[in-house]
Amino acid sequence: MEQMCSMLSAVQQNGALGGTHEYPTTQSMNQSVGSFSKLGLSDKDGGFNLRGKRDPHVVSLACKMVGGGSDGSLDLCARLCLIDDDENIIFHAYIKPQIPVTNYRYEMTGIHAEQLRDALPLKQAQRKIQDFLCNGEAIWKIRSKGGKARILIGHGLDHELDCLGIDYPSLLIRDTANYPPLMKTSKLSNSLKYLTSAYLGYDIQTGVQDPYEDCVAAMRLYMRMSSQAHPGDNQMYGEAQNRNSYATWKQRELERATPEELLNISASDYYCWCLDSKMN
Repeated sequence: MEQMCSMLSAVQQNGALGGTHEYPTTQSMNQSVGSFSKLGLSDKDGGFNLRGKRDPHVVSLACKMVGGGSDGSLDLCARLCLIDDDENIIFHAYIKPQIPVTNYRYEMTGIHAEQLRDALPLKQAQRKIQDFLCNGEAIWKIRSKGGKARILIGHGLDHELDCLGIDYPSLLIRDTANYPPLMKTSKLSNSLKYLTSAYLGYDIQTGVQDPYEDCVAAMRLYMRMSSQAHPGDNQMYGEAQNRNSYATWKQRELERATPEELLNISASDYYCWCLDSKMN
């Protein structure tokens, strides 16, 4: 039997994971962002806003997609936001897709043609984000512990990174769409909108959607889950990297154990985010 970082009872009792917490409404969050020019960057320049701030090790990314193709169903990233773990915007830009946009999905994205006409080309955005995430490390040298590369948070990151054309090691990706404690079943994800309402206690995506809002929600979910106590001290059983790698003597010992003994040493068969604090 697997043990998970306990959370469901806390949600049911408090309406927010791990206790009662006050979060801003969507309107107040949008007001707090204000004009990007006040942050030293614009919607077009695609610059990083790190002046006077520490270099973040954990960042959250979100995109908003417009449609391409003959029926407008092909997702094309047209707006991208990146924040640090203090919820400060460190990158924001409209992105110019490489193929024509046939559906701006204006009711959901709020994006129109004029905003993309002089936007940052996709190839430039791809290179900027890739370099920022790797943080000076060659992508083939990135490892899970002790490196400079950044942990990337988001929801549905496989799709978003694919749309951006970015390849990033899965060992540094923390996706709220496929983290087992946050999923409906082992194969079915919950939406970010649902997770934010159920676990953080406020609503998002109620009108025109803002990637900053999605970044913040994913980051808060990650911070809550990573702050949970790890189930037991047997970390070698809980780390996905060490599954099925026991020495021969240990395998024989496990074969002789009673069901109760096996239960006592059992742990989750996925990588618990609460172990991230031990990575560096």
